[in-house]
Formats: sequence, C-alpha cells, structure tokens
Amino acid sequence: MTVFSPSRIVSAAALLAIGFAAGSWNAANVAHAQGAGKVYELRTYTAPDGMLPKLQARFRDHTIRIFNKHGMKSVGYWVPQDAPAKDNTLIYIISHDSREAAKKNWADFQADPEWKQVSAESQVGGPIVSKVVSVFMDATDYSPIK
Repeated sequence: MTVFSPSRIVSAAALLAIGFAAGSWNAANVAHAQGAGKVYELRTYTAPDGMLPKLQARFRDHTIRIFNKHGMKSVGYWVPQDAPAKDNTLIYIISHDSREAAKKNWADFQADPEWKQVSAESQVGGPIVSKVVSVFMDATDYSPIK
C-alpha cells in the first residue's frame, strides 16, 4: 500500500493551484467561492489492489449526485499518471460554504439512506477504500478560484 505523507498531499494541492493559475482549467467550469467562509477540501483515497475501477464507478454513478444533495460542490476529480498511485488513487476537491458546513455536510451525507445502500452494495466484493486523507484549504486572494 502506498502511503501519502502530508507533504505529498500539499504538493498535489500546489500542483493543482499552479494548473489553475496557468489557465490549464477553464475557470467557467470551476466552482467559485461565494464568500469569505468558502472552504475547499482536498481528499485522497487509496483503493485496495484492483478496486480503483469500482471506486470510480461509485463516484461516477452515485457519490457526486449525493454530494450535491448535501451541499458538497465538486471542483474536480483526478487520478495520478504515474505508478504505483495511478492504479489505486483517486484525488478530488470539493467545496463547502464553511468549515462548519463541511462538518454538517459530511454528517448528513454519511447518514443518507441512499448513500448507506450505495456504499454497502459497492463493497459486496470487499472494501473499495483502504485509506482516506483529507486536507481543508482556503483559496488565496490571488487564486483564480476565489
């Protein structure tokens, strides 16, 4: 299992910020902050061997829609290009109206009956996530995403 240190996660966030600043992502397609309290959450999921496709399918088919229902706005989803992380890692950023809202959003999401069913069904063949790392971030005053 590959373990990502906080410095590697911060490095990933820095690379994403550079991409935004360089215009690699179209600002019209990016979630924009709606006030000073907006918080971004960088999440990195490590999947057990062979389970990344099932994790991606769960996000594609269910998770993002349920996130939206609970005020969690998707900014983007990525997989690394290089081994070994390309085979077992999903990285994404979502936004919340505030850090307090994030706490409520996650509690509501985890209590959602549809999510509970989707989560259980997606893990019939075994767990599809072995590690989650979460980093809360504030957009800088010079960030295009502010």
